[in-house]
Amino acid sequence: MGAEKHELFSDVGRLLVYGTDEPGIVAAITDILSAAGANIISLDQHTSDPDGGRFFQRTVFSMPHLSAELPALEDKLGEALKRFRLDHSLVDASKKKRIAVMASTSDHCVLDLLWRYRRGELPVDIAMVISNHTGLDEDVRSLGIPFFHTPTAGKPREEVEARQLELLKGNVDLVVLARYMQILTEDFIEGLGAPVINIHHSFLPAFIGAAPYRKAKERGVKLVGATAHYVTKDLDEGPIIAQDVIAVSHRDTAADLQRRGADVERRVLSSAVQAHCEDRVLRDGSATIVF
Repeated sequence: MGAEKHELFSDVGRLLVYGTDEPGIVAAITDILSAAGANIISLDQHTSDPDGGRFFQRTVFSMPHLSAELPALEDKLGEALKRFRLDHSLVDASKKKRIAVMASTSDHCVLDLLWRYRRGELPVDIAMVISNHTGLDEDVRSLGIPFFHTPTAGKPREEVEARQLELLKGNVDLVVLARYMQILTEDFIEGLGAPVINIHHSFLPAFIGAAPYRKAKERGVKLVGATAHYVTKDLDEGPIIAQDVIAVSHRDTAADLQRRGADVERRVLSSAVQAHCEDRVLRDGSATIVF
């Protein structure tokens, strides 16, 4: 998934609309944007059922002096969409989302995000990296990104999460778990006030616990993959944003499976982060709509 070039320009906005479907929604939205002097660049929509199903729309538009005109446009959209009982989100596409990355000892996902960030491939500002280990500090600080060590060994979970919330709350728009090998508590998720994206390997059948790739090799799996999803209080059951797999064979060792699995994890996590930060993801209960 590559960033659309027009979305990198100034005076470009993104409008997300979601709710119950009914006739006239698209016409109402386009009429408001047109009357405000906006030019629609792209419009994607989906309905789960044309007869009262759930409606989702992502509209990208250009508008002179967008930053100054945004509050007035917000008021007009809010008033019109209230009639349809629809929720919406309106953002200035030129303003990058601030993210925090959390990691443990595995570095492949966090280093990939840092590399893409340095190359300008991700529309984000990385505000900080938090880890319960110290091995990543030099790589992170070399890019001018703050690194915070919040050790977990021998410390009460409440104390660790309190320190992390102190760093994160109100300072970031998204938290990315780049192989952060600690389970977040429900209190942490609720207190954070920002979405969290996690990445983990995907196997059929599932191999939980230690040495999953060795177990996969022993069972002769033919595919390894990865899943990126939003974090909820239910472990690894949040809405899925992105997935991918790669074929493997009997010739691959357990180390080969792990290496190839890491490649997929990097790709899937960066894809999910990009989709979220480009406002392409709309939640639909326990699922997602990704435009």
